[in-house]
Amino acid sequence: MNSVLIGVLLMLGLSLARVNVIVAMTISALSAGLIAGLGLGDTLQAFNSGLSGGAEIALSYAMLGAFAVAISKSGLTLILADKLLSKVDKAHSKHMQTLSMLIMTIILACAIASQNLVPVHIAFIPILIPPLLVVFNKLQLDRRAIACILTFGLATSYMVLPYGFGGIYLYSILHKNLAENGLEIVNTEVPEAMIIPAIGMLVGLIIAVFFSYRKNREYSDKETENSSTKIEIENPKKVMIIGSIAVVCSLLAQNVSGSMILGGLVGVMIFSIFGIVKWEQSSDVFSQGVAMMAMIGFIMISAQGFASVMKATGDVASLVNTTADIVAGNKPLAAAMILLVGLLITMGIGSSFSTVPIIATLFVPLCLTLGFSPMATAALVGTAGALGDAGSPASDSTLGPTSGLNADGQHDHIKDSVVPTFIHFNIPLLVFGWIAAMVL
Repeated sequence: MNSVLIGVLLMLGLSLARVNVIVAMTISALSAGLIAGLGLGDTLQAFNSGLSGGAEIALSYAMLGAFAVAISKSGLTLILADKLLSKVDKAHSKHMQTLSMLIMTIILACAIASQNLVPVHIAFIPILIPPLLVVFNKLQLDRRAIACILTFGLATSYMVLPYGFGGIYLYSILHKNLAENGLEIVNTEVPEAMIIPAIGMLVGLIIAVFFSYRKNREYSDKETENSSTKIEIENPKKVMIIGSIAVVCSLLAQNVSGSMILGGLVGVMIFSIFGIVKWEQSSDVFSQGVAMMAMIGFIMISAQGFASVMKATGDVASLVNTTADIVAGNKPLAAAMILLVGLLITMGIGSSFSTVPIIATLFVPLCLTLGFSPMATAALVGTAGALGDAGSPASDSTLGPTSGLNADGQHDHIKDSVVPTFIHFNIPLLVFGWIAAMVL
């Protein structure tokens, strides 16, 4: 029995059974090591040695979480929501369609910015979306379309834009794991390899907004969960100016130093120095930021440990050779198998960032054996990692939109977020990821 195959299947089964992902990966790693004959001591040593590989990524997430909390406390997103609401109140019925498109465009821009420009991840959604629900109701917007827009912005932007969380995914995670598993590729080529899969996501978004969920849908006006906790903004103009300065300086710090940690720190400090976030609140900002991103960070650290044990078993090579014999040099079949396995693993874990260290260990040697080019290999692994992120019930890309859209209890997580995003994004990703593997 191949210990790597058993470890991956066990991890996937436990995750799908709703066992905590960190627990599932730890149990699976230990099981794989013992089946391979490493012994408990050597298995734990391999697992522990891999944990350090995810420490920088986890700290980057924690620092960006603090930046997200600072932006939340400043009330920056609420200023935008209030301006949109005032425009809806003044709009004539014949301008409603134009206003609907404007609002959806702004939401899309906010979702993209949350990954790359203002790296706050999903923290903006519970702040921006609930105040806009009354706007959506007046315009009779289908919230499933909004869920698809949010998920597109959350997922596609980190796949191709190497800034913010995109920098973490493309350079710190994807390129790093490709290189560690023997693929020779320049880090700047990785975003280029992901362009074709990202086009698939764009096709899915167009279908969702202009075809699937184009018709009006009626909702009742209800109180939202956070309606009584609205932030009081004393000087909106100052918040906008300082917020813009913080974003620009954070991006400059990241680009100059190459460190997301420094970028997040600079953003938080500017909010504090100019009094948008009080000095006495700075400790709470960091604590809340760490708490918000802690689970994601620990999952990524655990994934590195899991991947380390898989390599230590020595069974990766035999699994790769067996798989290569099965596909018999058939690249189209191999590409399809890789993407489908990536879909299953990511659906189980719920995080593309945590999936890459695992699937890179298995798929990079396989791609090299089958003769895929470095760009095609990067596209396959990157797409396989992103697959399932949009359609997994445990993914931030679906949980985030639901947290905002269901603030009044009228948006079901599975029916209105998971199913629409799975259909419109994962299926196109499978197709366009396969095309990328064939043409690159």
